[in-house]
Amino acid sequence: MARSNFAAQKTRLEKEMAKIEKQLESLQAKQRKPVITSIVRSMRDYGITPEEIAEAFDKKPAGRAAAGTRKPSTGAKRVIPPKYRHPETKAEWTGRGKPPRWVSDAEAAGTSRDTFLIEKTA
Repeated sequence: MARSNFAAQKTRLEKEMAKIEKQLESLQAKQRKPVITSIVRSMRDYGITPEEIAEAFDKKPAGRAAAGTRKPSTGAKRVIPPKYRHPETKAEWTGRGKPPRWVSDAEAAGTSRDTFLIEKTA
């Protein structure tokens, strides 16, 4: 008994949903017509062609980027020359960021960071 009741309710609700979806589509169509008319009127007033609209529509919107997004880099990243070199292992470090272990260990042992400076040849 419960199955036939469920099936009947489901069928009734699906019919109501279809009816409501049709009403929504009709309402949207009615609201769109005046907007489209206004756009066409403005295009005629300013001599704008549909091709210009298509071209403008394809472009990305101008203005600030959304939060959390970054603009892609336009050029190659700048290479930073090494500033320090370990005399035995020839390991190099630019002097930026966290120092490598060989620098930290040497400083802990009392050696100055300046002893690893690479001499500039000009």
